[in-house]
Amino acid sequence: MAHDEGLYARRSRVMFESGDWIAPWGTVHHKTPGPYWIIAISYQLFGISEASVRLPSMITGILSILLIYEIGKILLNQKLAWLAGLILSVQFLWLQYCRLGTPDVPMIFLVLLAIWSLLKAELHPKYGYVWIFIAGLSLGLGFLVRSLMIFLPIVALLPYLIGEHRRHRHLTNPYLYLGFAVGLIPTLTWLWLNWMRYGNDSYKELFRFVIQLGSNERGGNGIIFYFWNVPLKAFPWFFLGLLGLVLLIRRPLPRYNFILVGFPVALFAELSFFSTRLPHYSLCLYPFIALLAAVGLSWLGGWGYGEIRGRKQQLHNLTKRVAGHLSYALGGLGILLVLAGIVILIRVDDVEIRKYATIGLIMGLGWLILPMLWIGRYHLDRYWLAGWLIPCWLALAVAGSLGLLGDYNPDVRVFLQQPAIAAILQNHPIYFLQIDGKTAVLLNFYTPVHGEPVNSITELPASSYAWISATQGAELTTPHQVIGTVQQHQLIEVF
Repeated sequence: MAHDEGLYARRSRVMFESGDWIAPWGTVHHKTPGPYWIIAISYQLFGISEASVRLPSMITGILSILLIYEIGKILLNQKLAWLAGLILSVQFLWLQYCRLGTPDVPMIFLVLLAIWSLLKAELHPKYGYVWIFIAGLSLGLGFLVRSLMIFLPIVALLPYLIGEHRRHRHLTNPYLYLGFAVGLIPTLTWLWLNWMRYGNDSYKELFRFVIQLGSNERGGNGIIFYFWNVPLKAFPWFFLGLLGLVLLIRRPLPRYNFILVGFPVALFAELSFFSTRLPHYSLCLYPFIALLAAVGLSWLGGWGYGEIRGRKQQLHNLTKRVAGHLSYALGGLGILLVLAGIVILIRVDDVEIRKYATIGLIMGLGWLILPMLWIGRYHLDRYWLAGWLIPCWLALAVAGSLGLLGDYNPDVRVFLQQPAIAAILQNHPIYFLQIDGKTAVLLNFYTPVHGEPVNSITELPASSYAWISATQGAELTTPHQVIGTVQQHQLIEVF
């Protein structure tokens, strides 16, 4: 986890401390500066800390849930919008990235804001030009936050923009393009200032990076990667969302099916054909998985979806059988998780494994709620719907309390909090001697004062401190003292 978040945090810190908000790294950069500006502003307001790095994602994550509620009210109804907001808030990958200092959740917020604004423009034509302007502005700002990757959700909007154009006329509204142009102003200004320093390389690097992502697989993640990764990371909501998708394809919603069905299907296809496939690239699907899961779950519970169609609908035999089978299946999964958790807690001494066993035990006990409610004839009640949410909420709460959401490198944290280590880091410049990897990213961020760049140990001044790899330390002949070692890296004092 150290690489992305640590790099964003460190680069933002360099930008903040240097006062150079264009290109403080001394070379042309491959990403637009939006994420660095946001985190640097957070540093300015609240100081340099983990909380400051993650605060923008936390805020935009909460706002995104509120936007899904508002979008759900327009597309579906208030009950399903409420349910979709709850489902989104207990999806693991979503919650994880709402607590990471990366640009993924801020970009999704802008995409959802654009979609909500397009829908509001339809509902309130009198102020349509304002809402259309906001939609274009949001998508334009998406370039600042996520560079050319914003094209993926923009293209996924085309089924709605083109398919329903005869009705809403968004594509011929000049305020959409005006807002988009205004949203591009910060990015274009940065590009121009960058071009004055580095010439054509300033924008060539942006395209080169995206072309590289689009042409190289990473980690052997082939075209079927999202077909198993998204269901796994969004369990059990993906399968309920799949049910909701089938229901909406068979009985389409008037006017809005191109958003509720067209957008996630088009985005899923784009992500699958894009060569670099990583779990967090699919995050933009998760709000729509929540909406579709709300449709599927309400159909199983016998309420909500019938109201979408403008008529009440009783829980017929097929629905009842499916809901009952799912309740017992998840109850069986709960029993397996409880048994596995108990066995691991009794027989395994590894602390990290025991943490996951605790989460499995809690989630397993939670899943036992569903069959108990079903047997107790609460399947027509909202308690049964709550039985789907409670296990996920409990598991995430336990994961947070155990440090598995946010505290990804406790060894580094504990090491740096030692009084002797903390005193050295706060009072002396620390040199970095050819170290790399995830731990090096963290040490770069948590080291307050960096020494001048050096290429060898012989260039270090006397009585200075440096981070080196343990391999370098074993080969070092210069008189030195090892102050401490963490994850194959050493803090040394050179005599």
